Amino acid sequence: MVDRSSFHPCARPGKSVEGDWFGDLQAGQLHVFRAHAREFEHSYLMFSISLNEAISLHAGGLLSKAFLAVFVTPGLCGHLTGHLENVLRSLAEHAKSYGTNPSVAPLNPADFYGDWGQRSALKSLVWHHALRTRESQFQSKIRTLRSMVGHIGNDFAAAAEALASLGIAIDSPDLWAAMDAGHFDLNTCLRETDVLLKSFLCVLPEDQLGRFDFTICGLARARRPRASVTQSDLIRARRTAPVAGE
Repeated sequence: MVDRSSFHPCARPGKSVEGDWFGDLQAGQLHVFRAHAREFEHSYLMFSISLNEAISLHAGGLLSKAFLAVFVTPGLCGHLTGHLENVLRSLAEHAKSYGTNPSVAPLNPADFYGDWGQRSALKSLVWHHALRTRESQFQSKIRTLRSMVGHIGNDFAAAAEALASLGIAIDSPDLWAAMDAGHFDLNTCLRETDVLLKSFLCVLPEDQLGRFDFTICGLARARRPRASVTQSDLIRARRTAPVAGE
């Protein structure tokens, strides 16, 4: 993560990740950053609130309500991971096409909770120090984050869908722990993507800003959305939710 203590107020954009994160953006860049950062936060907040509600209900012994709350989390997780993927892919493609390469810091394995996330971050850290150019470091970090977002999101959805569909029949502390770890690590991926996006915008020429934002929006339109939770889905879930434990 970014350390404010090393930031110098006169740091030139692109000189360091710390300087880019705590520095100011031009009006156009700031508008783009805030728009996507708000989307990240909105998606994460809905996902996090729903999961925390399910965990609290489960801890309180309200099992059928807990499994019903879990039912909506895969779709909310998919919305978050989809937007993260769109931004990360756009960063990689634009940097490769136009040679826009910001400052980049390595991932820290200690910022991840799950074993898979820690191993991926450690591998990325080793590669960061082995690679010699900022371009290769930037692209390597994006590849790692995209892999993490996809893998962790899929694992979360598999655990949540198993609990939502089978409920008490497979209720397992391991599944709940896996969802909690995935939630934590997706939050880390979100924060890392925020930092990458702002560092990138710091060095992005003004005349490329519209093209970059158009790419993100185009990917969002092209991405097939995960099936949304409908009212009939909720009614069916209520009818089939197990009542044991209440």
